[in-house]
Amino acid sequence: MSSTASVPDAHHGPAITDFKLKNGMQVVVIPDRRTPVVTHMVWYKNGSADDPVGKSGIAHFLEHLMFKGTTKHPQGEFSNVVTELGGQENAFTSMDYTAYFQRVAKEHLGTMMEFEADRMTGLVLSDDVVNPERDVVLEERRMRTDTDPSAQLGEAVAASLFAHHPYGTPIIGWMHEIEGLNREDALNYYRRFYTPENAILIVAGDVEPDEVRALAEKTYGAIPARGEAPQRQRPQEPPIRAARLVSLADPKVEQPTLQRAWHAPSYTTAKPGEAEALELGMQILGAPSTGRLHRTLVMDKRVAVAAGAWYQSTAVDRSRLMIYAVPMPGITLDQLGRDVDAVIKAVAVEGVSDAELRRAKTRLIADAVYAQDSQSMLARMYGSALATGSSITDVQEWPHRVEAVTAEQVREAIRDWLGAPGAVTGYLLKEEAA
Repeated sequence: MSSTASVPDAHHGPAITDFKLKNGMQVVVIPDRRTPVVTHMVWYKNGSADDPVGKSGIAHFLEHLMFKGTTKHPQGEFSNVVTELGGQENAFTSMDYTAYFQRVAKEHLGTMMEFEADRMTGLVLSDDVVNPERDVVLEERRMRTDTDPSAQLGEAVAASLFAHHPYGTPIIGWMHEIEGLNREDALNYYRRFYTPENAILIVAGDVEPDEVRALAEKTYGAIPARGEAPQRQRPQEPPIRAARLVSLADPKVEQPTLQRAWHAPSYTTAKPGEAEALELGMQILGAPSTGRLHRTLVMDKRVAVAAGAWYQSTAVDRSRLMIYAVPMPGITLDQLGRDVDAVIKAVAVEGVSDAELRRAKTRLIADAVYAQDSQSMLARMYGSALATGSSITDVQEWPHRVEAVTAEQVREAIRDWLGAPGAVTGYLLKEEAA
């Protein structure tokens, strides 16, 4: 086992200790001594993008099924104990990871580890449990996506942007494939990915590293290694040569909306400084109230009632940039799209001002510092980074890398990625009743 401890400074945040158990499970301890509580999280390095072909939604479905009990602890016991201890629990599935967490008083950390280690290996599933839970997931999809035109358009834009890579498949899965998921699908996926060498334990809170090590070795360390961690073998997206337009009209639409998406590198795939430059560029373009899209389209030209942008920077593979705008009455989506393009072109050609760059850096770094006030956000910050291929050092040095970005790097990043051919545009329109 190896162990390292980071040295904090104003930007680095808390001193982190990390080590590996003999079975390959990574353990990260994040001290936070403001209150006598701990956040205990287990991250598995698999998400919806690792679903087998034809089995979309299985990662998310298994997340549901992980609460159905084990040989040692019947359904509901784990959750009941967390509640009785005055704690909170939940889980979530992303494209690249699945995580389970509890927040409890620090003296109950060992209990949480015992329960979580048990369901890493002891999950019990029967058709009587699996089939009704599949119906729950189907209803979740109906409620969140199939009755929401905006969500439907988002799925269509993603599927067009990632026509080959599984990032184009919704995390919850396609309806017709969810309907076919069964007990064996869940158990096969569980056996493949829910192994100690594919897991990361994050403990943030009022604990000592040696205490966490002893508890982790006693619980998780008792699980035998299965061998090498599973390899993620995903088809990669070829370059997009032509722009694509996706249009959806529905009577339920209250306000037309423009979406535009581009491929972009993630922190895992970007060249040095490139992802940081994109983070800053998208802040300059899309920040609420102060971003160029808002100032130009909403305040100056008055062609939009809202406009913004975001960058999905944390991912295993190449990711995406997104811009949205909502037109003023009488403004077509075609016209609004041209106005959006003009704002992007101005940055790509003329660059950004020193004042804009300074504001964007201050905002990004401040957000990261404020996030450290939340114990759960601290755990999520490190967990998501580690689960997608970054390191603890990458997270800690991120503010320094942001500070080092130049205005020219921002201009080049916007030019290279938002100026690239192959953007996918989405139109959400109100369909008039017949």
